[in-house]
Amino acid sequence: MQLSLAAGQPTEIAAFVLAAGWVGYGAILALGKRGAARGDAKRDVKSSAGFLLQCAAYGICFLFPRGYFSPLVPMSRLSEEILSGVDIAFTVASVWFCFAAARALGKQWALMARVIEGHELIRQGPYAVVRNPIYLAMLGMLIATGMAVSRWPALVCAAIVFAAGTAIRIRAEENLLRETFGATFDEYARRVPAFLPRL
Repeated sequence: MQLSLAAGQPTEIAAFVLAAGWVGYGAILALGKRGAARGDAKRDVKSSAGFLLQCAAYGICFLFPRGYFSPLVPMSRLSEEILSGVDIAFTVASVWFCFAAARALGKQWALMARVIEGHELIRQGPYAVVRNPIYLAMLGMLIATGMAVSRWPALVCAAIVFAAGTAIRIRAEENLLRETFGATFDEYARRVPAFLPRL
């Protein structure tokens, strides 16, 4: 079957890639949970509030959709193709980055902030780029979702809510890691940014 360049097609392709990306993202989380170690040495329940805010950010994008397969804002055909390409790149990169981070964590993977018995400070792979690569991947999926299906004001609001939730989660998790690893974590934090990579 040959794809024609009918109006709206770049955005339509980006939406289909995004849907596949969400399936892949869900599979990574499910498999990560299945391979995670049982039991906690320490847990911080405050990260739950941050998680709920992050989920609310995604909800905002989906609750305020624009017309199916329409561009984010009125734009030329070339601009729409470029933006759709960027959207696809965000989706693919986010899913890959999340997979690489979950793989690096192995049995230490968890949905909420925790430290397990024998916990190790992971500093390789995506963790050599940022200290919280899964949250960076989540941001990428939020941006991709907003660009593919949401209205731009909703994407802006969602980004603000997501940033607040992420700040809560990072603080909770890094407090646990600092208590556990002390100066080793402080040295790691000086070298590697928390959330956004250095260019």
